[in-house]
Amino acid sequence: MDFFKVVILSVTLASLAACSTNQSTSPSKRDGSASISQFQAQERAKVISDVNYQLTYNLTGDSRFSATTKVTFNLSSTSKAITLDLNKADISRFVVNGTKIYPSYNGAYITINASLLSSGENIIEVDFSREHSTNGEGLHRFVDPVDGKVYLYSHFEPAAAQQMFAVFDQPDLKANYLLSVIAPADWQVVSTMRETSIEARGATNLWQFPLTPKLSPYNFSMHAGPYHVWQDDTAAYPMRLFARQSVASQVAPEDWFTYTRQGLAFFDRYFGINYPFKKYDQLLVPDFLYGAMENAGAITFSENYFLTSAPMTAQQKESLASVIMHEMAHQWFGNLVTMKWWNGLWLNESFASFMGTLATSEATEFHHAWRTFYAKGKQKAYHQDSLVTSHAIEVPVATTANAFDNIDAITYQKGASTLKQLRHLLGDEMFRQGVSQYLTKYSYQNAQLSDFIDSLADAGNRDLSRWTKEWLYSAGVNSLKVQFQCSGNQISQFALIQSVPGPEFPTLREQKVQVALFNKGRHYLEQQQVVAVTYKGRFTKVPELIGEICPDLVYPNFDDWGFVKVQLDDKSFQTAKQQLSNVHDPLLRSMLWQSLWDNVVDGKTGLDQFINVALVNAPLEQDYTILGQVIANLHQAMDYLNAMAPSQKNYTDKVAKAFSQMSLRRAMESHKDSDFQRRWFDAYVAFSHNGAALSHLSQLLDGKVKVQGLTLGQDLRWDIIRQLNRFDFPQSLQRLQAEKRRDNSDSGEKAAIAAEVIRPEAALKRRWLNTIENNEHMPFSKIRVAMENLYPSEQQLFSAATAEQRLANLPYTDSKGPVFMRSYGTTLIPTSCSYAGISALDQVLNTNTSLSALTRRAVLEARQEEHRCVRIKAQMSN
Repeated sequence: MDFFKVVILSVTLASLAACSTNQSTSPSKRDGSASISQFQAQERAKVISDVNYQLTYNLTGDSRFSATTKVTFNLSSTSKAITLDLNKADISRFVVNGTKIYPSYNGAYITINASLLSSGENIIEVDFSREHSTNGEGLHRFVDPVDGKVYLYSHFEPAAAQQMFAVFDQPDLKANYLLSVIAPADWQVVSTMRETSIEARGATNLWQFPLTPKLSPYNFSMHAGPYHVWQDDTAAYPMRLFARQSVASQVAPEDWFTYTRQGLAFFDRYFGINYPFKKYDQLLVPDFLYGAMENAGAITFSENYFLTSAPMTAQQKESLASVIMHEMAHQWFGNLVTMKWWNGLWLNESFASFMGTLATSEATEFHHAWRTFYAKGKQKAYHQDSLVTSHAIEVPVATTANAFDNIDAITYQKGASTLKQLRHLLGDEMFRQGVSQYLTKYSYQNAQLSDFIDSLADAGNRDLSRWTKEWLYSAGVNSLKVQFQCSGNQISQFALIQSVPGPEFPTLREQKVQVALFNKGRHYLEQQQVVAVTYKGRFTKVPELIGEICPDLVYPNFDDWGFVKVQLDDKSFQTAKQQLSNVHDPLLRSMLWQSLWDNVVDGKTGLDQFINVALVNAPLEQDYTILGQVIANLHQAMDYLNAMAPSQKNYTDKVAKAFSQMSLRRAMESHKDSDFQRRWFDAYVAFSHNGAALSHLSQLLDGKVKVQGLTLGQDLRWDIIRQLNRFDFPQSLQRLQAEKRRDNSDSGEKAAIAAEVIRPEAALKRRWLNTIENNEHMPFSKIRVAMENLYPSEQQLFSAATAEQRLANLPYTDSKGPVFMRSYGTTLIPTSCSYAGISALDQVLNTNTSLSALTRRAVLEARQEEHRCVRIKAQMSN
C-alpha cells in the first residue's frame, strides 16, 4: 500500500504549515482514518453545495491506474478547513483555485486550509495514481486465469468512491459527474451515462461521457475491460448486458432482457415516473462482495450467483428475476431519491426487497414470489430478530465504517415485511400513491425516513407515528397464538394472544392479519372461514368467529400478511403433523412446515420427530418452492446431528443414509421434470456421507452409471468432487487435481479451493487457517471460499484442534476490518454444541472488551447458537 510518498516530510517542513489545520479535540476534527462520522459529514454538508466532478482516467490494465479529479463546489463559509477524501493514492499535482500547492495528505483525505478557499465557487484539481483494489471495493482489477484478459469494475458502497477519485464521500453531497477515459482499444467502458464519443488513438481509445444527473458518490460507477456485449432495444430504454469473454457461454441473455424489460414497464407504471437514467446496462463481474449493486444505469451482478454451466433451473431463473427487480427498484428509491445518511440504508434495502418481490410476482412468470420470500428471506428475518443481538430496523450509524454493522435480514427482509404489512393497513392504491408522491417530491435530492412516512400518511390519511415507533424503532419479533373454546361443536369464545419474546423486547405491535379455520375433509384439509383482524395489545377478541364450526386447525396469519411468529395451539399442531400432505394451499402448507421446524428450534419438539414427519411427507411434496424449503431444513437437521457428535452417532448415520436414499430415489423418479430432479439430486450429493453413496457418485463422474434425465455439467462435477474429498473417498484427491487441470476458470479455481480445504486432514486445515488469517495477496473472494469450507459440521474434532487458537486470535482478525469479519464471524468462530463451548465464548466476551461491535455481535450469536444446539440435543428421544 503506497501512501503519498512525502507525507512524512510534512511534519518537518515549515513551508507546509499554511496548508495544515490546527490540532483540535472538537468532534468536527477527523481521526485520520478513511471513515467520517455523521456529525463531521453534517458539518461538511452545511458549507458545501453544488458539487461537480470532472474525472479523467488513464487505464492500461496494469496494477496501477492514473487519474485526475477536478471538483468544483460552492462554499458558504471559509471559517474552517475542509477535507477531501482520497484513499491510499500517490498525488503528483494538487491545485486549489489555480494555485499549485503541496497537499496536507495523510493517505485517507486531504485537509485544505480555509485560507486557500473562497466564499462561493472553488475548484480543486488532483492528479494521482493508485493501485487497483483486489478486495471488491474501489476500482477492482481482475485477471482472467483462462485468457489473461484484464477486467475492471467499481464498487463504492458505502464509502469507497474515495478509492477511485478525490471526493466528498457522503451520500448527502450529491453531484454531477463528467467522465473521460483512455483505455485499450479492445475495451468497453461503461458508466452511468452512455458515451457521447469514442475517439481512436492508435492502441487506445478516448471515451467521453456526458454530464450525469445529480447522484450520491456511491451511486456513480465506472467499469472497463474487453467485456462481451449483448444489446436489446425492445424495451422503452436501450438495454445492454456485459460479461467476461471466457464466461459468455454461461450467460442466458434472453432471460436477462426479458426480466429487465418486464421490470422497467412495471416500475414506470407503478411509480408514475419514467426510469431516470436513459439506458439500462447490467454487468456480470468476478470477485464481487455481494449479490449485486444498484449503480445508477450500470448495475453490477456477482458471477458467483448468475453464471451457470447448465441450463438455468426454475429456482435460478426466479432468483435472477428477483435480484434484477430489487436493483431496478433502487434506480428510483436510492438513486433518484437518496438517504441523507447511512441510518437510512435499511429503507433503501427494505423498499427494494419489497418492491422487487412485488414486481417479480406481478410482472414475471414467478407469481409465487411472495411464497419464496416467506420460505427464504422472511425466515432469515424471523431468525435474526430472535437473536440476542436483535436491533430496531432504524438504528443510528456513527460513522461510514459502521454503515454495514447492522445490514442483515432485519434490514432487508423484516423491513420489507413491515412495508408489506403497512401496504395492507393503508390499502394497495393508497400505498402506491404515497410512494409516487415521495419520489416526485424528492427527485434528485436526499430525504429522511420522516419524509417517506409523511408521504404515505398523507396519501392514506392516517397517522403513522405509532406504527413507526412500534415497527421501526423497536426490536424483536412478537408471537401470536389463538385461544378458543367450543361448545356443541361450535366456537363459543375466540381471541388472539400476542406475546413478546422477553423483557428486553417489550413492544406489543398493531398489525392486520387473516385468521383462517380448517377442518379435516375426506381427502384434504378444508377451509371453513377466513376473517381479517387488526389486533393490538396482548388480547384481541374476534367476535366474527363465534358460532363457526369448531376447527381442527387454526392459522392466525393466513396468506402471510403479518410479521409475527405463529404458535400453533396443540390441536392445530397435531393436525398439521397428520394432515401435512393433505393441505392443498401451498402457502399454508409452507407455513405449517415452518411451524413444525420452529418447534424444533425453540426446543419444544424433538428433532427426531421432525425428521420422522419429513421422511414421510417430503417425498410427497409436489411444490418446487416448498421442496426447497424442506430440504433446507433437512440440511440444518443434519448439521445439528453432526454437531452433537459423538452422541447420536448411530442415529446420525441412519438419518444421513435415509436422506441420501430418499433424495436419490426422488431424483430418479423425477426424470421428466428437470427442476425437481436437479433439486433432489443436489440434496443427494450433499447427504451422501457413506461409502455406498460416495461410490455411486464416483461412478457417476466416470460415466459408469447414469441417472436418467440428468447431465453432469461442470458445476455438478465440482459439487461431487467436493463431497468425495469431504469424506476422503479413495482417489478423491487425484480427482481434484485432474479436475483443476480440466477447468482452469475462476469458478474452477474457487471450486478447487473448496474441495481442497474441506478434506479431513489436520495439517492441511492448519495451513489454510494460516492462509486465511495472514495472507495479504490472495483475492478475498477466494479467502472467503476457504472460510466457508474449512470446518463442515461433521469435522468437529478438526475444528476443536484450532478452536483455542481462533478465539485467541480474534483481536488480530478483528483488525482486518468489517469486510473480512463479516465472513469470518459467521464461519470460523468455533462452536461445539456443548456447555464447554458456551464457556469458551463467555470467556472471549468477558476478556476481549475491545472487539468491534461487528465481531462482538458474531460471538454473541455463536454463543446463542450453542445454547440452542444444547437444547435441541436434550430434546432428542433417540
